[in-house]
Amino acid sequence: MKIAVIGGGWAGLAAAVELTAAGAETTLFEAGRVLGGRARGVEIDGRKLDNGQHILLGAYRETLALIRRVGADPDQLFDRRPLQVIDNSGFRLALAKLPAPLNVACGLLSASGVSLGEKLRTALWMDGIKRRGFRLAQEMTVSQWLDEAGQTGALRRHLWEPLCLAALNTPAERASAQLFANVLRDSLGSARREDTDLLLPRVDLGQVLPEPAGHWLREHGADIRLGVRVGQVTEVDGGIEIDGESFAAAILATAPQHLGALWPAAATSFTYEPIATIYLQFSPGMKSAFPLRNHLGGQGQWVVDRGDGLFACVLSGHGDWEALDDTGLAATLENELASPDKASWHKVIREKRATFSARPGLLRPDGKTSNPRLFLAGDHTWADYPATLEGAVRSGLRAGLWAAMATRP
Repeated sequence: MKIAVIGGGWAGLAAAVELTAAGAETTLFEAGRVLGGRARGVEIDGRKLDNGQHILLGAYRETLALIRRVGADPDQLFDRRPLQVIDNSGFRLALAKLPAPLNVACGLLSASGVSLGEKLRTALWMDGIKRRGFRLAQEMTVSQWLDEAGQTGALRRHLWEPLCLAALNTPAERASAQLFANVLRDSLGSARREDTDLLLPRVDLGQVLPEPAGHWLREHGADIRLGVRVGQVTEVDGGIEIDGESFAAAILATAPQHLGALWPAAATSFTYEPIATIYLQFSPGMKSAFPLRNHLGGQGQWVVDRGDGLFACVLSGHGDWEALDDTGLAATLENELASPDKASWHKVIREKRATFSARPGLLRPDGKTSNPRLFLAGDHTWADYPATLEGAVRSGLRAGLWAAMATRP
């Protein structure tokens, strides 16, 4: 059976691998020149970078399994470390190498800059959340949730709000508390210590999954069509036509803002959040004690030390930074980093609609359409998570399984 996947991001790749492994004749359409979507490698001025800085966790189980499935080795691709949250104010929370939940408990109790009373209150709050299965009684924002819980001290500013912005790409005052609780459930609240580990890629994101998946798909007979933008998807008797070509089934794995043009019934009414990644090249000797830190009090949010003096500053969600041009934004962040030497090079990569805004009560498609042979994939369809690579991969695997089942004799 010929089955089409439209979109070569991580969701589309997961769907294509699932279909091909199930024996389908898979055709993967990708409008760009390379695979990977919003998480791909790029080469700029001779440097191998990413089109946006991404941070993964050990909780990304399906993503790690897919990487192994296509022949790559996560142990070689990632620098795996116990999670630490460090910022420029002196705050530090470092998870211990102990079985869960002792790793989180010890990290919380040893956190700097937080009173013992606040630590104990937070531990009791987290225990209560866990006993309730991380389910909230009603939808609310993260800010409202923290207010209701009495989380108004140092941990709110230095831990919960930065983690919310990093995970949901939406500031706490308008982010969904339930989605944030789901993220905490599968990370800090997990029974597996490894799920809380920080995974920092040692290579560009293209080498993490898109390139190995592309090689695997071609070796297993899949047809990958790069630089092909699909214009029309039509339902016909017994299948789907894509620009006049017949398929037994199809999966739309495009960004949500493009769905309506291909399948009007799947159009979304999301609002979106921007993300900017600002690369700054300093002298090779400049390095951080820990490769990830939060930067409070300015435009910068999270800063990643990529090695050899290259730093990536990530800004998520609408803010004052959007009014600055690239040169001004790079200069502002360079000043905030307070480096003893000047940056010799910079590059700013912006995406105005990087992710959907993860707000309370957001209605999201479930992956199925009115046509039993047409399915959706993408992080926006995995309603348990905000916009994450893990959600994208899980949605792709699910859509691939559904499409394979729908075309069985």
